[in-house]
This record gives sequence, C-alpha cells and structure tokens, in this order.
Amino acid sequence: MAERKIIHLDCDCFYAAVEMRDDPSLRKVPLAVGGQEGRGVVTTCNYLAREYGIRSAMPGGEARRLCPDLVTVPVDMARYRAVSRQVMDIFRDLTDRLEPLSLDEAFLDVTGIEEFHGSGTLMARHLRERVQREVGITVSAGVAPNKFLAKIASDWEKPDGLFVIRPDDIPAFVQTLAVEKLFGVGKVTAGKLHDMGITTCGDLQTFSMDQLVDRFGRHGMRLFHMARGHDDRPVVVTRNAKSVSVERTFSQDLPNREACNRVMDDLLRDLEKRLSRHGESKPIHKLFVKIRYSDFSTHTLERIRDNVRLPGVDDYVTLLDELYKDATRPVRLLGLGVRFREESAPTRQLRLFE
Repeated sequence: MAERKIIHLDCDCFYAAVEMRDDPSLRKVPLAVGGQEGRGVVTTCNYLAREYGIRSAMPGGEARRLCPDLVTVPVDMARYRAVSRQVMDIFRDLTDRLEPLSLDEAFLDVTGIEEFHGSGTLMARHLRERVQREVGITVSAGVAPNKFLAKIASDWEKPDGLFVIRPDDIPAFVQTLAVEKLFGVGKVTAGKLHDMGITTCGDLQTFSMDQLVDRFGRHGMRLFHMARGHDDRPVVVTRNAKSVSVERTFSQDLPNREACNRVMDDLLRDLEKRLSRHGESKPIHKLFVKIRYSDFSTHTLERIRDNVRLPGVDDYVTLLDELYKDATRPVRLLGLGVRFREESAPTRQLRLFE
C-alpha cells in the first residue's frame, strides 16, 4: 500500500480575512469579528489584534480593555459560508477525497494523484495560490504522511505558510515536539505529563504503552502512537457530490460577451477534467452558468439537460446568451457546472404506528 500523502489546509483568521478582503480599510487596524456589545464574545480576530492578547471566545469588553482602538464588526455567517464554498470547491478541483473540519479548514488525501509530478508540496502550493488569486484570502498548509502531522505542519509557519514533514523527517521532528501540540492534550493533560517529567514527544517515548494506559486510560494508547508520529486515520469523505463546477476569477475584467465566449473552451476542458475525477458515471440532470460582474453582483442560470453525457461549448454558450443580457457589462468571474440527478430512495408504505 502506498504511503499516504495528506494535506491540511487552514484559512488564516478566516472570518476576519473575509472582512478585510471586502473592506480594505480594516487591513491595518486591530480587528475582531463579534464581541461588539453586551456579553458578546470575539469569534475571531486578525493578527494585529492578537498582538494585544486578544483571542477567540474572549468577552468583547475584555478585548476592548486590552486594545482600546479595537475595531469590531458583526458576524456575517451567510457571507462566510459562501466564501467557504468557493474555497472548498477549489480544493475539490484537485481531489474529492476531502474531509472538511469546519468552514475554514480541511484534510485532503492526495495519495496517487499524478498531477504536479505527484508532489504534495507542489499541490499545496498550487491550492494556496489559487485561493489567494481567486478568493482573495490566504491559506496555510501542512503536508505530511498522516492527518496528525499534517495538521501540526499547517500551523507551523502561520500565517500564509507552507510546511512539509517528509517520512524521513518524522523521528527528528517529533523528538522535540512539545506535548501541548498533541491532539487531545489540553491544560489538564499537559499538567499531568509535566508532573511525570514529560515536556516533549521525545520524553514521552521513554514510557511504555502500558504505563501510559495505566495513567491516562485509552488516551494513553493514542499518546504512545502520536509521540512516534503515527496516525492511521483515513480522510473521511462525508459529502456526496450533487454537482461539479469550475469557475475562474479574472485578473482583468472581461469587457463583453464575446470575450466570455472566448474563454469557454478552456473552462469546459477544466470541467471535463474535473468530471472525470468526480462523477463521470453519474447521470447529469442540469447545466448551469454563473457570472459575477465587476460590481460583484452574481447571477446564475440553470436549465434541465437530461441524458447529456458530456456537455459541449454550444450548450453553455446558449445559457450564457440567455443570462448575459447586457453584452457590454464587464465580467469579473465566469463559471460552468452540472448538477446530477438525485437517486431517489425506495419508497414503501408505512405502518400506522411506524
């Protein structure tokens, strides 16, 4: 079995990053999302605010005492979810073996992927560059043979960092790794480990599994394996793809419909490539196009196209002509996609008290 290649990707101060992207005046001030009034707490904050000791879950009043110049904005979950979908779609362009942990982070299993010469490092670099270019926020990445080490690596050079732990690096890397970095080790467990003279994974390796299980129960077994950099958990894919799409944000707005038509071939090739990895065998039910104009207004049009094996350029040009009424309005983003026919669950008559 091939050794796994896992990438952990984590958006830097995600909610705050979206706010700073959409309002550039917030980039040079200490910023907190949430915690504006009453008993509200800070949801997240930018790195300038963190220099004052502000952190997530801190009461807003305490945050303002630490930093009287703190700027606070309300939480806008609908906007953050929309940005999260953009980011996750970029990740899924590379692989459908993706396990989101929250709106702003995910594990990717890229084992066996031949693109980018099979290099997890180049894949991570590519994804970070795409998110920066197309979404306008930064992502930190960690590349390692397992989930545990990949997650540690993504935090190693935050923000906007990329850190790689190769298989041969593992013994030396974990030797000096602080036990506080281990999954499930909070203040209480860390205190117990320190009382045993354990501050690093190297120290932890001097204890047998039986000793650790006696002291920490089942968690002791996990500590034994993590101290050696071992983790056999697979990336768990829980999402059944209902659609596949590609979109491109242009560095310069496309000036008119004719310019949009000229990029259709490239977009369709990207869509076909993604369909070959994600759902080529699923029956296509609808085609859709998406436009974001230079004023950031976004419009989507979809039409039923049953029994289409692979859509062609003409299919999408027809949709674009229907959607793009003002043929000289500048376009910032253009996307194409398909929606699959949902398989209906078998039906049966329920008993009266079932």
